[in-house]
Amino acid sequence: MKLSDGIVTLSPLRLDDVEAHLSGEDELLVRYLNGGPGTREDVEAYVRHCREQWEAAGPLRAFGIRVGVDEVLAGTIDLRFEGERLSPGQVNVAYGLYPSWRGRGLATRAVVLVCGYAASEGGLEAVIQVEPENRGSAAVARRAGFAPGRQRLSTDGARLDRYVRNLRSALSE
Repeated sequence: MKLSDGIVTLSPLRLDDVEAHLSGEDELLVRYLNGGPGTREDVEAYVRHCREQWEAAGPLRAFGIRVGVDEVLAGTIDLRFEGERLSPGQVNVAYGLYPSWRGRGLATRAVVLVCGYAASEGGLEAVIQVEPENRGSAAVARRAGFAPGRQRLSTDGARLDRYVRNLRSALSE
């Protein structure tokens, strides 16, 4: 499975991505995406789980965000077709870029690509949930065609701004 717009390529995470992920992880990824600093064992286990999900057509589809002819790993993006506070047909989108790749529009491109994939897999509405102070992620959501939705509380009580996008138009992008 590969998705590309000619600048960004998305393909499933692989074990040879572990080192690049660990070296790219920073305070922002730990805080907003990973929930804690990664260890080699944890990241390898996560990548194996992601591979199993792909093989079983499970509810998690995790992609590496890759750039250039060499498809250098610049970050990750994942879809969850089931989850907490998702209605049937909603798909959660979560993404993060490593520091040296931020500010180039790559996350927006990745979100647009993954929305097309989610629509092709039966998703009706994409949801991005971000902490209010995570302005960069909120800006990506807006640039990728998401509209502000209602604010929600996560299971740990954190406030999350929700952004939503109807996926019917994503198939034609």
